[in-house]
Order: sequence, then C-alpha cells, then structure tokens
Amino acid sequence: MYRRISAVCSLFALVLSASVFSGDAAEPAVKVQVHWDRVTRVSKTKPTLLLGSSPALMRGASLHDQILQRVKDLGADDVRYTGAGYVYPHLGVAELDPPSATATSWDFSQIDPVTDDVMKALEGHPLVLNFTTIPAWMFKTAEPVPYPADPRKEAWHYTQGTELRDPTFREVADYFARVVAWHVNGGFTDELGKWHESGHHYKVDYWEVFNEPDLEHGFSAEAYTKLYDAIVEAIHKVSPQTKFVGISHSYLVGHPEYLTYFLNPRNHRPGIPLDMISYHFYAVPNADEPPEVQQFTFFNQADKFLEIVGYIETVRQMLSPQTGTMVNEIGTMLPEDWSQTSPDYVFKPIRSSYWNLSAAVYAYVFAGLARLGIDAAGESAIPCAPGLWASIAMLDWETAQPNARYWALKLLLDSFRPGAKMVETSSDSGYVMTQAFVTSSGERKLLLVNKRDRAFEINLPDARGAKIEMIDLTTGSNPPASESVTGSSFKLGGFGVAVVTLAK
Repeated sequence: MYRRISAVCSLFALVLSASVFSGDAAEPAVKVQVHWDRVTRVSKTKPTLLLGSSPALMRGASLHDQILQRVKDLGADDVRYTGAGYVYPHLGVAELDPPSATATSWDFSQIDPVTDDVMKALEGHPLVLNFTTIPAWMFKTAEPVPYPADPRKEAWHYTQGTELRDPTFREVADYFARVVAWHVNGGFTDELGKWHESGHHYKVDYWEVFNEPDLEHGFSAEAYTKLYDAIVEAIHKVSPQTKFVGISHSYLVGHPEYLTYFLNPRNHRPGIPLDMISYHFYAVPNADEPPEVQQFTFFNQADKFLEIVGYIETVRQMLSPQTGTMVNEIGTMLPEDWSQTSPDYVFKPIRSSYWNLSAAVYAYVFAGLARLGIDAAGESAIPCAPGLWASIAMLDWETAQPNARYWALKLLLDSFRPGAKMVETSSDSGYVMTQAFVTSSGERKLLLVNKRDRAFEINLPDARGAKIEMIDLTTGSNPPASESVTGSSFKLGGFGVAVVTLAK
C-alpha cells in the first residue's frame, strides 16, 4: 500500500513540475493503432448477467415490472438465473421439510411466480438455470436448521452442514431431478409416489450445479465431483437436452484442485458430460482504502485475474478441451457488503463515481475474456440493494433506473455479439484499453476503456466521421452519450467506456 501511494504521489509531483516548466498540464494524446487486416480470433464471448431471485421480483413488489423490463431490454443470452435459496429459502428451496411416511412438503408457490415472470422476460434467449441450494434437512446437523415463515425475510444461516445424511448422494440427485422435471416435464412423482402437476414445459438450456460450493458447504473437489455426477445423471433422465455448468467456484486460484480434479474425465462416471465450467471474479479494495485509490486496486486485480484465466484455460485445454467456460459473476464489491449479515450492519451511501469505475472494470474484463476465448462474461447483478450486495447493483434499488454498470453491459450487448472478428489493436498508454472488432455485418468498431478518473485525448487516424457512444463520469448513470467525430481525435472521459463505430 505504501509503495502504491508513494508512486501516485511521485507521479503527481512529476506532472506538476512538468506543468511549471511547460505551462500546460495536459497529457499527450493517446495514440491508437488498429490493423484491421490482422484477425487475432473470432469472438465467442457473450456479454450477459446474473439475475437472482429476491423479494424485489415477487409479484406485487413495487419495482417488479420495471426490473423485469430492464432485463428484457438487455436482450442477453445465457442469463444466469439463480433461485437464491441460501438467502431466501422459500424462493429457492422447493422442499423445505423432510418427507414423512405420509406426506411431503413440496411447494413451488413462492418459486413459480418469480420463475414464470423471469422466463417471460428472457423468452427467445438461452438461459442458465441455477437453483443453488440443497435443502438443509439433507445435511447432518446437531439441530434442525430453521427458516423464516416470511418468504421475504433473509436466512443467512440456512446453508449449514458439511456432511450429507445420504452418503450415496441419491437423495440430493433425486431432489434436483424433480425440480427440473417440474420445470420441463409438467410435473414429477414425489418420494411417496404422488404426482405433482406444474403444467410447465420450459426449455432449460443449461443447469448449473450449485453456486460457490466451496463456500456454501465447503465441499472438497472430490465430493463436489461425485455430487455433480449424481445430479447430472438424474437430471439427464428427465431432461436429456439440458447441458450442464460445473464448478461454479468463488475463488478458483485458491483451490486449483477443483479445476484439475473436476476436468479430468477419469474422475467422472462414464457418460457424464463436462459441457461448461464456471467461476467468479470480484475486485475488492481494502477496508481502509480511500475512494481515489480504488481505481488502481480494481484494475490491478483485474489484470491479475485475467492472467489467472490464461493459466486456467491452459489446464482446461489439456484435460478437457471440449469443455467451455463461463465467468458468470463479474463485478467490484465494497468491503461494507461483507458485513451485511451482521446485526449491526449499517449501509453507507455509495458515491456516484463508483458505478462508473465498476462499469469500466466490467468492460475491461469482458475484453480480456474475449481475447482468451471465454464463452460468457456475466456481470453481477440484478436485483441488489442495501443488505443484499448493494455495491454490485446494476439498477437503483429505489427506482429501478439503470446505473453505469447496466449501461456498460447494454453497450457491449448492442455492439459486440459473438461472431465478431477481433483484430490487432494497440495504444501507447497503459491507462487506456483498446480492442477493435469487425462485426458479422462488416462494421468496424472499437471498444475503449479508461482505467483512470481523468479524461484522455484519443488519436485515431480513422476517426473522422465515426460515431461514439460513451458512458463516463459526465454521463453518470444516464444512457450513453452519442456524438460524431469531426477530426482524427476525440476525448475519452474519466472511467469512460466507449464504442467507436467507424464510418463505412
């Protein structure tokens, strides 16, 4: 920390002294060079998002319609919809109590309305369904794990236990197979032989097996792999067309055995598909870090993460080259969110510039993942609010108006769909990321991300007549500003995320 601050102060001193002698403190223009004839890869990376079940999506909630309309407006593929049972058990766990000799507790009355509305908002787009939580009663615990009667009340301590009561994993596998059958086959037969009718015949493109199992129950790589196999085998019997996403790790670099063990086909039952793996990235500052320093921390962590992704990809290609990769939680997080489960948690208002910084980090990571051939880059998250990871919000929790993080994703979705050719691009500044694309329709587009809170002049020889769409500190949480370039240069605002479409 001391060295970083010293370096910043030294840089400031150098700039100040230069301005004294030159009379002009302006930095030189950043020169961008694009070789449109040098294709580096064809992008397959889908910009997308994490959508979580919460009381804000329950029918009758004040922002229900607005939130789902915002999701629909994005038009994203492979949206990851999570039934967040580890926070709101009624919204993500369909059998909250163990069956007896005469009755079961299967109940989708709270789950169905939210899921139905989400399915309508995502109609026409493939999605990843992720009911994450194993019913607590399936674990060995000293006492039964309680859950609130009110479906709107959080239950942060619901996911207790590390050892399943059924060591064969059949009980867990059958549970998730029934949940899938409810959604795809119109219903299921329960443990007592009774049929439960749903009427649903959704297409579940992907089913993700758990969410951050390293955190929820501390599963080892071996235990998770056995659970994955049991669940996938059971689900395939009721939904043969469904593909699967595995691992879903919170911090894969800290547990490389998850990667090496899971991706080794010899550790799986015969015939078990390894369609996709997933893992997550959040840039997080130190608790005592001042806001003006966070820009250095976030982008430094993003660079380290992208380096790690390169190593992960090497391992994946060695062990299971046919398996794809989704990085399906990407964001920045403020330290206060880590204390939200504490009884004395007090929400601290988030400065407006934070959303622009966070938006720039997402766009930066998206470009890096596209260069590495990752299949999906999912921004976290909708919906969020104080007490529910406020600092990864994409919408205002009081109005459902988008912030800069939403607009950055919308800009990427509107500009850089899979199939675009990525071409060799460079700039002479370490503070401005550039990546050029040629879309499937032949448009030449350039993505720029400003890693700093100050503006830069960008020199691009092909810029005359180009259209720029940009969010930055001046647009705040408003939609992207649009303008035409009259010369060979233009300004990239602080924490700017810009798409430049060149004239034909």
